[in-house]
Amino acid sequence: MSLIADPLVETVIGCAIAVHRELGPGLLETAYSPCLALELTEKRINYRTEVSVPVHYKTVLVDAAYRVDFLIEGWLVVELKSVERIIPVHVAQVVTYLRLLKARQGLIMNFNAARLKDGLKSVIARDAIVDSDSGDR
Repeated sequence: MSLIADPLVETVIGCAIAVHRELGPGLLETAYSPCLALELTEKRINYRTEVSVPVHYKTVLVDAAYRVDFLIEGWLVVELKSVERIIPVHVAQVVTYLRLLKARQGLIMNFNAARLKDGLKSVIARDAIVDSDSGDR
């Protein structure tokens, strides 16, 4: 899994692992979300849930009703899943969210995995790769 080396990413993953250890796999995403929110709050991490993703077409704002599960510190998108496995459409969804929100990194967390670390997928925004090479963030 490629990650932008950042303590925030590690802390968020640690919070998700704590939730997974407590609840185990097999529940719906809606069960994991408030628990992850509680863990993030305890760590004093700034986040928003169910963040609307703006879709612009030409000069029109289209109400597409896309929502990101978590937007953390304004740059880390976290999408929760409880599926058999992460598939390419999940990655494409997060790539699109990163582009539309101008975020740097996304994490897909599949809580249905036996071990959460096996259900993690990191997605890096193309611009973030260029910025991290130059030391800018």
